[in-house]
Amino acid sequence: MTRSNISKKSLIDSGTAAATEFTVADYLLTRLKQLNVTDVFQIPGDYVKHFTQALEHFNGINTIGAINELDAAYAADAYARTRGLAAVSLQFGVSTFSALNAIAGAWVERSPIVVISATPGADMRDITDMYDVLFHHSTGDLDADRKVYENVTVRAITLSTNVGAAEQIDELLIDAITDKRPVYIACYKEVWGQPCPRPLKTPLKPRVAKSPELALRNAVDQAWTQIAAAKQPLIFAGVEILRFGLSDLLKQIIDASGFLYTTTTLGKTVLDEKGDKFIGTYADAASIESVQDVVHASDCVLTLGAIITDDYLAFIESRYADMVLANTSGVRAGYFKYGAVTMQDFMEALLAKFKADKAYPIKVKAPPQPKYPQPWTGNSDPVYHDKPQIITYNRFFEHTMKFLQDSNLLKDIVMTYGVSSAMYVATNCHGLSQGSFISSAAWQCIGFETGAASGAQLGSGKRAWTVAGDGGFMMVCQSLSTLARNKLNAVIFVMSNKVYAIEQVYVNMDAFKPGPKHRFDTFDILPEWDYLALAKAFGAEGIRVETVEELKAALPRIAAIKNKPVLVEVVIPQKDLPGQMYRLGSE
Repeated sequence: MTRSNISKKSLIDSGTAAATEFTVADYLLTRLKQLNVTDVFQIPGDYVKHFTQALEHFNGINTIGAINELDAAYAADAYARTRGLAAVSLQFGVSTFSALNAIAGAWVERSPIVVISATPGADMRDITDMYDVLFHHSTGDLDADRKVYENVTVRAITLSTNVGAAEQIDELLIDAITDKRPVYIACYKEVWGQPCPRPLKTPLKPRVAKSPELALRNAVDQAWTQIAAAKQPLIFAGVEILRFGLSDLLKQIIDASGFLYTTTTLGKTVLDEKGDKFIGTYADAASIESVQDVVHASDCVLTLGAIITDDYLAFIESRYADMVLANTSGVRAGYFKYGAVTMQDFMEALLAKFKADKAYPIKVKAPPQPKYPQPWTGNSDPVYHDKPQIITYNRFFEHTMKFLQDSNLLKDIVMTYGVSSAMYVATNCHGLSQGSFISSAAWQCIGFETGAASGAQLGSGKRAWTVAGDGGFMMVCQSLSTLARNKLNAVIFVMSNKVYAIEQVYVNMDAFKPGPKHRFDTFDILPEWDYLALAKAFGAEGIRVETVEELKAALPRIAAIKNKPVLVEVVIPQKDLPGQMYRLGSE
């Protein structure tokens, strides 16, 4: 991974610019740097100028200028998922409101972002009171930004003075790293530049909640009753395991119990996908047959760190009584709930039980993963079976995954997906490294993947390997310019069928039937873009592939590109309906 070096002026050891006094902005930036935030995504603005100027000259944190607010916030989200915390600096009103969708997704999917802004200052507020002046970017309520963000953050504050600012910033950041969710901080515009004491050199740490001893014992005893009676137990792991640093603890539980495990789509790659205990990702009907068979046969599902979305509605309705569930909301064993018991305490107590019981670990192995070219061939649209050079969703993954595996590149990439047909097909991928699959599987945002690419690459140090649909890419195509500006060699594959295919699946799948009388709804038809011209305009490498052989020939060329993004138009039939989506749409 490469990127441009951003010049810094008059740097000194403290991280401030020149020999000026230490400010509120410097305090926040120093605390962020201590927490390993070395890049801050930014949209400039006059209200927030004191913060952006401090950021421009701060030693050890790069300013990543984004093209628009969604670009900046999606990037921050992916950065937080790979680094543990992120920050985005936005202008008051017009920027914060524009970024709201991305921050809401981070709230739902537990991605800790510090949203930084500024509001009209004390002088402007006096003028408003005296003359009833409406200042630019304001709704008239100068606290509107904070009020809106209270709905999608664990804490939202506006600082009207530098008095007590250090303490409030510390509490805010502790909230973010404790709950793994966004926080919001704005200052009156002059406050970012006001004096502030320096922070301690010790980085902030998350608060550690402890479970009431008796409640923990009751939860573990009830759960153990179900676990010990199970003949075909299964662990169902979710993204909160990864967010809260519990992957090693999960691995110990798997080893001590001997249980097979699967993951949610959002939680894919909570562990390296190796060994003989991983059955594959469970994405309801989009899953491969062997995964569905194991899940449906299980009689006790130990669900750890999972956010249960409506993708799993049928599963939870049929398995509710058989579930032992622990996540950030507490613990449930069958119908018994223990809201005060923490996930980590519960997992540690279960691990001790497994280690102490001679009946464990049980001897069971996951069904072998389907050999190449499965599962892709079996899920590819049968309409194109006699046309082997036409690229379908499944043929795309068939050949790109083989290339990545044969070239030993899976360890060097991080995949990013918004909600799309490609995301569901990608859940069938196997052999990925821990933390290498980022998706908007719960919030389900079209377009997330392209904006997330820069943050995923900067945060992880790995190459972003992104697959988008036409519609998703069109929403945030300017993100390609951010990648080019920072010389990031992310790859954006656009599955070009000129329609919102995933939307049509859930509206009326008859549109995918052959023949002109079966048409897509008008609102699912997209304009035709010249992707090669667009790539050139943004400073990216542009590639177009129309056949399987062209795709296979392009992959080594893509792998060799080091200092700029690559936009690959993958031409697929408009009516290609992958088996994964057919099954999901038929439910």
